Amino acid sequence: MNRVITVKQALTEAMREEMERDESVIIMGCDVGIRGNPFGVTKGLHAEFGDERVRDTPISEAAFTGAGLGAAATGLRPIIEILYSDWITIAMDQIVNQVAKIRYMFGGTIDVPLVVRAPVGAGGGQAAQHSQSFESWFSHVPGLIVVMPITPYDVKGLLKTSVRSNNPVLFFEHKRGYEVEGSVPTGDYTIPFGEADVKRAGSDVTIVAISIMVHRALAAAEELSREGIECEVIDPRTIYPMDYDTILESLEKTNRLVVAHESNRRSGIGGEIVSQVIERGFYSLDAAPQIVAGLNVPMPYSRALERLVIPKEERIKDAVYRVLDQ
Repeated sequence: MNRVITVKQALTEAMREEMERDESVIIMGCDVGIRGNPFGVTKGLHAEFGDERVRDTPISEAAFTGAGLGAAATGLRPIIEILYSDWITIAMDQIVNQVAKIRYMFGGTIDVPLVVRAPVGAGGGQAAQHSQSFESWFSHVPGLIVVMPITPYDVKGLLKTSVRSNNPVLFFEHKRGYEVEGSVPTGDYTIPFGEADVKRAGSDVTIVAISIMVHRALAAAEELSREGIECEVIDPRTIYPMDYDTILESLEKTNRLVVAHESNRRSGIGGEIVSQVIERGFYSLDAAPQIVAGLNVPMPYSRALERLVIPKEERIKDAVYRVLDQ
């Protein structure tokens, strides 16, 4: 049986169900307990599971991320919440030098079932220190799984998979996506890492869209369809591992590629996707791939300037026109 819920509700459900299923699952972070997170994602879980399993922490991302690593290495399954992904920088040493490497450095004898949740993205006039997306940074680090879903179904299934994984997972949620609605089954289910989803079938251009850009790509595709241009929209859902097989299968049909992500264009995940596609499927391309991404500037506080930085449907449509005109 399916029902329509929001991304926020899907996240809460996934955590509640995993905590009911496994007593080793705990939640830690600033304001995750009584307040239930400023976005309401953990609301009600403290009342259900108590102080021992839903822990408000001091404002020290390095400290509670390190505590999460220790807890994961000694038998618990922590879900750590970093309130804004911008502040994940404070815990970089813990994540990059400890969490990602400890299993390797101990010869595989230590599991690290740690999930680090962090909201990403712009769109709310929150300026340069509350609007960033760092998926490309962490996809560069061996030992980390990077997850970035945007629909309620994908969010719930992938968060459950993340909690059950014995490897560390960075789980990025777009702040503007919490109220997105979608159909989600009532029963238990999981979604494998590294399995993309074709959100819309098409024959003319392949659009690989990341996180909130999935919805903008779908909107652009619908507008283009009225002009006789049919775009296939692919949501990778996980940044690492990336499902290149699905992307290459689509390219065999369309022969044209557009990649869309909100984070900065320079050294963004779009460049890696294009690089891999050229290496693996060069002869499937009839035109140079196009990348639609955020501008290489700090995010402005001004809403008007912010709108210029963040990619919208029109920029995706323009990229589609460019690959068709070559």
